[in-house]
Amino acid sequence: MRVRHLARAAEDGYSSPLVPGLRATADAQALADEIGSATGRLAELAVAPPGLYAEAGSAPDRDEGIWLALQVTLIGPLDEAGDPFAALREAVVPWAGGAVPAAETIAAGPRSPFSDPAAAARGVAALRAWLERQGSPAAAIDGDAAWTPSRRFARLYERLGTVSGIGRSRYDGLAVLGRLGLADVEADSLHAGDRDDASLAAKRVFGIGDPLLLDRRAGDLADAAGVPVAALDLALANHGRPAGRPRITMGASPGAADEDARERAAEALGVD
Repeated sequence: MRVRHLARAAEDGYSSPLVPGLRATADAQALADEIGSATGRLAELAVAPPGLYAEAGSAPDRDEGIWLALQVTLIGPLDEAGDPFAALREAVVPWAGGAVPAAETIAAGPRSPFSDPAAAARGVAALRAWLERQGSPAAAIDGDAAWTPSRRFARLYERLGTVSGIGRSRYDGLAVLGRLGLADVEADSLHAGDRDDASLAAKRVFGIGDPLLLDRRAGDLADAAGVPVAALDLALANHGRPAGRPRITMGASPGAADEDARERAAEALGVD
């Protein structure tokens, strides 16, 4: 059994209809900070992606770009002081040739769904097999040409849920593909689940466990703060981190945080 010790500020009478589960001003301020950080990361991916994200977004072959981006999000940057992509460069493999990352080359990042390198190798192999069954990475991600970006995101999120081991990482994977211009997708929901990091934090923040109501309240918060709902995925995951754990940046640059988004979120939460 894993016990998580979450950082909880002392209750001080704070209350907001947007986040009925929070009872401390400091917790609301921390959530605003995380929203600003996560929103800035999404914006950076669209205009100046760092490291391997840039290589994925600029890949001459779209299949290669999609495959690289998905490997990066599944295995995860290490968020180290130097190059968070250094270990990933030793692990990722091209689509051409049919290879998958070898377990001995994998060092999973802090938000990877995999418990160990062997599980990571199996999970990425399962994803590759799923993409191959669809014809190619591009064919799998394009789906039905009649789908809207939000419909495509939702359907792909659902379909990727059948890939063993990858869990919630598929949400960030799709968000990254959209921001890099590799897929015509746009999340319009948190797609709250059960035991993943973002969903567990959402249950605490929004004070309810029903997935449909969680999605509705997440959408209300995103609208009030003027941020993409996809930003709440990483923001909530970080807000729910155990005490003393550093923020997960997923490879974002140190200065990527969006201060305007943080201020909008703080104002919406009544802690500006």
